[in-house]
Amino acid sequence: MAEIYVWCIDPEQAGKRLDAVLAVELDISRNAAQQWLEQGKVTSKGKPLSKKDKLTAGTEVVVDIPDPVAYEIQAEDIPLDIVYEDTHLLVVNKPKGMVVHPAAGHYSGTLVNALMAHCGESLSGINGVMRPGIVHRIDKDTSGLLIVAKNDRAHQGLAEQIKVHSFTRIYEAVVVGNIRQDTGTVQAPIGRHPTQRKKMAVTTQNAKDATTHYEVLGRYPGYTHLRLKLETGRTHQIRVHMAHLGHPVAGDTVYGAANPPKECAALCGQCLHARCIGFVHPITGEELYFESQLPSYFTDFLELLQKRSSVI
Repeated sequence: MAEIYVWCIDPEQAGKRLDAVLAVELDISRNAAQQWLEQGKVTSKGKPLSKKDKLTAGTEVVVDIPDPVAYEIQAEDIPLDIVYEDTHLLVVNKPKGMVVHPAAGHYSGTLVNALMAHCGESLSGINGVMRPGIVHRIDKDTSGLLIVAKNDRAHQGLAEQIKVHSFTRIYEAVVVGNIRQDTGTVQAPIGRHPTQRKKMAVTTQNAKDATTHYEVLGRYPGYTHLRLKLETGRTHQIRVHMAHLGHPVAGDTVYGAANPPKECAALCGQCLHARCIGFVHPITGEELYFESQLPSYFTDFLELLQKRSSVI
């Protein structure tokens, strides 16, 4: 049965093209949003809407989300930055802008497409045909380290470590504003946003405990460079917790300002990198720990902030 999604245009969405608003609201591609509009799947007061429509705040929009279609994942020869690999698993350094697994509007160019070409049929199948090998994920515009399981035994062992929070996962981020404390911990439950289905929020409704530890690495006018350690691994945890503190991740247009300052334009999304990951090999029992360098988008942003700091 198709899913119906209803929401009201908020002030930040008002006046923008509906296809662009729909793509962000439902986390689908602009092309998919346009197709749904052309198919009459998006209405207001019973009337189909156009991709060029610009709605006013408070307008109720109803989306008849199409049923998912069967899709055969195609292997694609996409370069991978592989940090570690053996017969059971591999650790990949995912670039910013790459979607982890196929979903509506993103059926090619994903990490899974690349893994299919690299590993062939040697990927775990526990998460189904759309997510072979994927034990955990990071957001499209978050870069950094990700573990992939090559068989079900490895997948189950890694999933158990995630369940009991025994993974070491350390990120770096630049957030908006000056965090006064040099170190701190955010303990706030995270659940689905009550009205925006693709967003998470700090809430007590259908939520799970979430804990994030942070340490200040650098301070700049208007921004703070942080090192963050996850005790839990909830969806969008760092982005939600930082926004909850009043310090959203720089460049994050979902949990921060819809129109971020011009110095964030080159980030093309949140300034967030999965820097380190540590775990026990699910087959050999060996303790493994990996660290990746900060990518150029991150270091370029820090350099820009340093230059602004010296001028001020």
